Amino acid sequence: MKNFKIKERNPWAWIPTLYFAEGIPYVMVMVIAEMMYKRLGMSNADAALYTSWLYLPWVIKPIWSPLVDLFKKKRWWIVVMQFFAGVGLAGVAFTIEAPYAVQLTLAFFWLVAFSSATHDIAADGFYMLALDSYRQSLFVGIRSTFYRVANIVGQGITLMVAGNLEVYYRDVPKAWTMTMGCVAAGFLILAVYHTFILPRPDSDRSVRADDDGVEQVSAGEQVRQALVGFVNTFKTFFQKPGVGVAIAFMLLYRLPEAFLSKINPLFLVDPVDKGGLGLTTQQIGFANGTLGLIGLTLGGIIGGIITTRGGLKKWLWPMVWSISLPDLIYVYLSLVQPQSLWIVSGCIFVEQFGYGFGFTAYMLYMLYFSQGKSETSHYAICTAFMAASMMIPGMFAGILQEAVGYPVFFMIACLCCFLTVFVARLIKVDPSFGIKQSGK
Repeated sequence: MKNFKIKERNPWAWIPTLYFAEGIPYVMVMVIAEMMYKRLGMSNADAALYTSWLYLPWVIKPIWSPLVDLFKKKRWWIVVMQFFAGVGLAGVAFTIEAPYAVQLTLAFFWLVAFSSATHDIAADGFYMLALDSYRQSLFVGIRSTFYRVANIVGQGITLMVAGNLEVYYRDVPKAWTMTMGCVAAGFLILAVYHTFILPRPDSDRSVRADDDGVEQVSAGEQVRQALVGFVNTFKTFFQKPGVGVAIAFMLLYRLPEAFLSKINPLFLVDPVDKGGLGLTTQQIGFANGTLGLIGLTLGGIIGGIITTRGGLKKWLWPMVWSISLPDLIYVYLSLVQPQSLWIVSGCIFVEQFGYGFGFTAYMLYMLYFSQGKSETSHYAICTAFMAASMMIPGMFAGILQEAVGYPVFFMIACLCCFLTVFVARLIKVDPSFGIKQSGK
């Protein structure tokens, strides 16, 4: 039984900020980096290719996740990774106007990405160590909410601030230098806050330590044991029944969205004469980073609620069509090029709502496939495939778009929905999975 003897700290004092801090570096790397490079004059092909590589830490994080257990406490990993991420963001700010700015800023974004991926491992483990099972359940919605808040702040407010500074200074590099500097400063303040406010659960210790925190096993022996366990985890994962179909589903279900998510921001900012909508940075922050994320969140919440009333199998096909059909909205936007911000925002809201609703099936299937022995480790492998499903198509999305133009690109993305339907037809799901059981 876990020892929950903790230097008491109200969970409200650290859970919201911890998961806000988990979301900010991710959105900076995955969304803001691409927009920043686009505003600084990078081509669509290069912006999509370079920033897609930044997914790699989330793809391969299961490889080094055992180290977080082996060495130091998870609290230590959380605080140190937050400082590393803050320094990385500051490095981006200081090198935007430097010689070799692209190479230097990408290097610092890589630091942020690796720090963020490692932080995710430690934070999720710490959450389970610092709370008993009742409070884990009680605060699971809170952690998800504040992760979403981080996305809204990152994609919405950050872009609107950058856009206003672009207008005020009439100097795009300077505007982004100041924006990234403010984000870095805020994040480092958050790291300092967590240095003092995070609880110190007795159960938070490296697996090499005994109950008194004294290391009992040599690092070499523990690494050897960890490697054996790591190999066995992968072996049992790939021996699961239907693993080939499961991997195909995890890689292809989101293929249309993988193309769209890389190109949508570039489409919104490109001028009308280049096939885009010509929105300002502030307008993109409002349309994509605020209303779009609200739609995404609502879709996810509703999807989660209704699957408890019928299960994943019952709602799979409504979710498949929900994640597929709204992609046609971008074909409409690229052909008509409406200049009304409200029309554009409404279209993005609908598309993101459909994606949020349809993405629920994807998440639930990963949970379903991970069931059994080594459930947590197998789920981590599933999330690696999830990251790969976004990284690989995103690397080629910009090249394809520049070759065929926006309307044809969006039509190709819509045709990829047939692959979404195909892999959805292949999977097998227990009809009772996801249904709320009586008395629970």
